[in-house]
Order: sequence, then C-alpha cells, then structure tokens
Amino acid sequence: MKILLIGECSNVHWTLAEGLRKLGHKVTVLSDGNGWRNYPRDISLTRKYFKLGGIIYIIRLYVIMIRLRGYDVVQIKNPIFIDIKAKRIFKVYNYLRKHNKKVFLGGYGDDWYWVYTCCNEKPLRYSDFNIEGLLRTNIDALIQRKEWIGTDKEALNRYVAKDCDGIITCLYEYWCCYKLHIPNKTHFIPLPIKMNEYAKDKNTLRNNSKIKFFIGIDKDRNEYKGTDIMLSALESIKMKYSEKIDIVKAVSIPFTEYERLMNGCDILLDQLYSYTPSMNALLAMSKGLVVVGGGESENYEIISETELKPIINVLPNYNSVYDELEKLVLHPERIPKLKRQSIEYIRKHHDYIKVARQYEKLYLNTLNE
Repeated sequence: MKILLIGECSNVHWTLAEGLRKLGHKVTVLSDGNGWRNYPRDISLTRKYFKLGGIIYIIRLYVIMIRLRGYDVVQIKNPIFIDIKAKRIFKVYNYLRKHNKKVFLGGYGDDWYWVYTCCNEKPLRYSDFNIEGLLRTNIDALIQRKEWIGTDKEALNRYVAKDCDGIITCLYEYWCCYKLHIPNKTHFIPLPIKMNEYAKDKNTLRNNSKIKFFIGIDKDRNEYKGTDIMLSALESIKMKYSEKIDIVKAVSIPFTEYERLMNGCDILLDQLYSYTPSMNALLAMSKGLVVVGGGESENYEIISETELKPIINVLPNYNSVYDELEKLVLHPERIPKLKRQSIEYIRKHHDYIKVARQYEKLYLNTLNE
C-alpha cells in the first residue's frame, strides 16, 4: 500500500511509519514535527509566527498539495492536522478525500469528541476535564472547552468523523468517548513503540545507588496534565529521602534530548489524569523504566492483559502520588521486577511491527469493502 500520515503527536506517526515500512508499504509522513519536540518526518510543514508567517505557510501548503494525491490510505492525526484555521481545513480535507482512496481520522488527543464527552456524558471517573462529577476549572481545561465546543473546530471534527472511512483511537479514554458517538467506525489500536538495545542491561538497580526519578515538564500543559501535582509530591519525597533519590527534569526540550535524559533513570512520572500510559510512558517502559501514572484496570482490559501489570497507578491527587512514590523508595526491591515486566509489556502489546500489522489489517479490510 501507498500510505500518507499527516500530522504528528508524540512521534506516533513516525514510529507507525517505520513499522509499516518493515511490512513492505510505502509510507510518507507530513508534519511540523510536533512543534519544539521536532520529531522526524519526510515532508516538513512548519509555521513561523511573524507578520507574513501565515501567508508563507499557506503558499507552502498549496505547493506540496499536488504530492498528496494517489494514496491508498491517508491518515490524519486530528481534525486540526495542519496549522490553519478550522474553517479553512474543510477544503484541504475534501481535497484529500477526493484524490485518495481511503481516509482515516486519528483519535489521538484533544478534539471535540474527547472534550465534549468528558464534560457532559462523563464516562470516565476522571480525565483532563472532570474528576468524578465535577468539571475541572484550571485554565487549560477552560481553554480547550472554549476552543472545541460550539466552534468551527467542533463542526470540522464532526464532519470529518461522519465522512471518513474509520476512526483509530490509541488510548482507552479516547476509544471510550468516540465509541459512545460513532460505534460502527471506532477502532482501538495500541500505540507503536520501537524497542531498542538499551533496555537489555538497564532493567535492574545498581547496589546502593540512588533511585533516579524522571519527569518531563511541558510548560504549556503543566497543570492540564497534572505535572504540577506530581512534581510537588516528588519534591516532597526528595526532601524526606534526599539520600535515596535523585530527580531529573526535562523542561520543554526537543525529543532527542528528552530521550537522552530519560535513558539514565529508573522511574518516570507521567500524566496524572490518564487511565493509560501515553507515548512517553510507553517509551520509558521499553527502556526498562517503571511508570508512575495511568494504569487503571480498563487499560489492561482493552488489551486483554491479565498477568503483566507493571504500571504504578495513581489517583489524580497529591496524596496518592506521594504514597506510591514513598512505597517505591522504602521498598526498592520491587523495582527490578517492575522494570522487567515493563519491557515485556511493551514487547507483548506495543512493538511497532505488531502494531503496524493491526493498522495494515484495518486498512486492507477497509480497502476491500
């Protein structure tokens, strides 16, 4: 198949492309590299924010559009898959629809179905937008609600979801929200992770060494993703057990540097309001790090896992995070087993070639309909 992946979210499309290429498909990734993270891509389409930046971006978009034709499959990472206003994306989407065989929508993050469903139906006990029956009122959640509900973004998302050939979600949470609205089109496929040699000798703790905790901080989404609470709990643990732990922080840095800092650590803290591990958490697990974050029962159920449960699940509050971190510090003998299970969990459920085969199967089934 000839496949075009548009947009990037935490390196999902590039990793998927590598897996699909291993299976013999011709794959092109077009993206802006996910901003400052600067993930790899085949066609780079970035927008510079200065006086003529928008005009230059649109000219560049129209120049490359002739290359976005004749694909068996086009997959967009989100209804906002390019950096222009939603009302202008309708034309670009319709162009892709007209000149390619099948189009899939990625349910990979913030969109109308995620925001609206969490704020209204509330199928999740907690999320980026609600804790139990109460709506979160932090500024990031309010901004997302304002951007997606009753706007051109909502109209675009609903139009694309209704028109496309399939919706592929990557986390239980996103699957849950889309499934409520469009059950016949919604599919779940795990996130793809490329295993590496680094994990082989990094799944144990050195004798008498400090435990290294790693936390990535996105300055623009710190409160939204709960990093503020997780960091506060971690720093309190550091004050109490300074001789037992070290903290490594990665603050809004490119992916290559982020990964380099992660490599020497033992524990990753990630996404307080999530039920499931995201790309950063899964990457860490593939390297033999233990993840403290989203590991609810629904995460294991959707992948039919009953034995490997290596994620330290925390509830969305300071005390839960503090208590679980303290348990790890006081019982470091647990860590080597959790490290080994983390690696096995990724091999079993998230290996990029295994995941690519699931995409391949869905694409081919849809092409043959």
